[in-house]
Amino acid sequence: MHVLVNAATSADGKLSSRRREQIAISGPDDFDRVDSLRAESDAVMVGIGTVLADDPHLTVDASSSAARTERGEPPQPARVVADSRARTPPDARIADDAARTYLLASESAPTERVERLEARGVRIIVAGDERVALEPAFDQLAAEGIERVMVEGGGELISSLFEAGLVDELSVFVGPTIIGGRNAPTLADGEGFVEGFPALSLESVERLDDGVVLRWRV
Repeated sequence: MHVLVNAATSADGKLSSRRREQIAISGPDDFDRVDSLRAESDAVMVGIGTVLADDPHLTVDASSSAARTERGEPPQPARVVADSRARTPPDARIADDAARTYLLASESAPTERVERLEARGVRIIVAGDERVALEPAFDQLAAEGIERVMVEGGGELISSLFEAGLVDELSVFVGPTIIGGRNAPTLADGEGFVEGFPALSLESVERLDDGVVLRWRV
């Protein structure tokens, strides 16, 4: 499986403000870039924090959907949520019928929450005791035919993926904004590394929307 992490950060590396509110960091050209990346992926993934804060839909626009259909693919990429305790609201946009949705949960997820999401058509993948064990969960996704995953955040999920050694590629739009705040989420939150820092190889730099897109291989 190929895992691409894509994010937009402020010039000081923040994903949003300390209030965890969505902030427009990039512009229309970057929105088009992200839509293209989604359309090229088998699945688009976020963590539960992003679902609760932003209620994302994670779908592609009509032209990208038509192109996918022409290639013999489903009109929309699948959607994946890393959600150890199955806290995703059943009425969340990511749980609608616009695309197939997978929820990666742990054994600790309450049965009633899991059943409510299953009733909405969400496919539950269980891996790990208290927290989602990402590597076996990804193995199950691969068994479902998902070979390319685009991860859009948030910082806790991205950090966990790097820690598990599952990231192949990192793409970041760095925008012309300073957000600040020691409690504002960054690209990779979590415990952080004190050794064995993931090494990146810079592939390209592109100016876009008064910011810059940096692409690395891991």
